[in-house]
Amino acid sequence: MIKQITAKTLLSSSKKPDPWFGIKYTMNLYRGCQHQCIYCDSRSECYRIENFAEIHVKTNALDLLRRELARKRVKGTIGTGSMNDPYMQVEAEWNMTGRALAIIAERGFPVHIITKSNLVLRDVETLREINRVYAAVSFTITTTDDALCRKIEPGASLASQRFAAMRALADDGIYTGVTMMPILPFLEDNAENILAIVERARDAGAGYIIAAFGMTMRDRQRAYFYDKLDHLFPGVRAQYERRYGERYSCPVPNAARLEKIFRERCAQLGIATRMHPYQPETQLRFTTI
Repeated sequence: MIKQITAKTLLSSSKKPDPWFGIKYTMNLYRGCQHQCIYCDSRSECYRIENFAEIHVKTNALDLLRRELARKRVKGTIGTGSMNDPYMQVEAEWNMTGRALAIIAERGFPVHIITKSNLVLRDVETLREINRVYAAVSFTITTTDDALCRKIEPGASLASQRFAAMRALADDGIYTGVTMMPILPFLEDNAENILAIVERARDAGAGYIIAAFGMTMRDRQRAYFYDKLDHLFPGVRAQYERRYGERYSCPVPNAARLEKIFRERCAQLGIATRMHPYQPETQLRFTTI
């Protein structure tokens, strides 16, 4: 179900850019997400989204964006994808992300996009324009197995489609890479999977892979995830309950070994394990608009 809502504000800001992606401002044009990944933390009670499958479109978001950007003195990176995917299926009809990027391009702000969709390619021309300042697109990929991908991320583009989109962006000169998180314990935490992601990312032109070997769980998110495990992977829930109980942080059992394998292979292939965020003091192509 899709509902239209109006928002009071659009951009949330932090005092300092976050250490992972360099994001200063966060933008969510929608509420809820159609990708319905079985592990999504946004189902947690703290986010106050009662029905995560119900999509709310912030119909006044573009007007808010224009007004709020005009007041920003610091041209920090605008990030998307914190509470939903900016390129879920509803975007094909509403084009909120595409139109927001055009406004961002006009105002000369840098952008970082996190997505699980190849629909991002629709906005490649706008991203090219933003890239005069700085544009980065990170694809969340936690498995190269499309069959497993269909189960854990049922509404998202297949992993193979994300790699193809990454290749297209890289060929267009857009800084792109992989957010390899979460790695689900007992489902994705094997060396073969990690190495396959690294090698496919290299072939797709990834400049970086940012990894986290495990997941987090709390309240409603845990309940939903366990229900899906019972349906899709019988017996795996018991492994989670024995190992993690009610803990929030759930690292994979062999995290240290997998991280070592991951870093060694990235080093061999020349892939960074951190991305290069936008830095205005050193960004020579930055121009004020």
